[in-house]
Amino acid sequence: MHTHVNPPLILASSSIYRRELLTHLQIAFTCISPDVDENVLPGERPEQTALRLAQMKARKVAVEHPDALIIGCDQVATLDGLQLGKPLNHDNATQQLRMMRGREVTFHSALCLFNAVTGSMRAEVVPYVVLFRSLTDTQIESYLLKEQPYHCAGSAKSEGLGIAIIEKMVGDDPNALIGLPLIKLVSMLQQEGVNVI
Repeated sequence: MHTHVNPPLILASSSIYRRELLTHLQIAFTCISPDVDENVLPGERPEQTALRLAQMKARKVAVEHPDALIIGCDQVATLDGLQLGKPLNHDNATQQLRMMRGREVTFHSALCLFNAVTGSMRAEVVPYVVLFRSLTDTQIESYLLKEQPYHCAGSAKSEGLGIAIIEKMVGDDPNALIGLPLIKLVSMLQQEGVNVI
């Protein structure tokens, strides 16, 4: 069933959503969660933050696994250039969604593939734009109680009930919104000699 990948493939992430997405490619991989400082640097643009963190995660895992091919990813959501983090609780999520209603939010999904053996680093940001419905406070409350998306940037998970608060989505790869742009990843893997099909 699983094709053998040489060197071993590692997903540098603790996200269950990213892990689920990567299983779609039916190649063997392991998950390792890197411990990196995710603070934003002064003057850094959202897509720069996402790209830097994705690369940092991959390089961190490479220290312990110098023979591996490592996938690093990070996502930053922005509204008018303002970064939207994970709300972590109900009040923050309520505030976020009130701010986002009727507005467009851009999800900057950074992906990198780091070959620890050769030092080759392929990295790119795949943007995805989501237009949110003009929700009432009651709808926001109802949605949050049902979905509790407190660990999702921008409080919305499109593969769950989050689809009900979204009016329109625009982008090259719907997987980018979930946090792992598979279309781009397949190309990067191919460039590293790993053929998915």
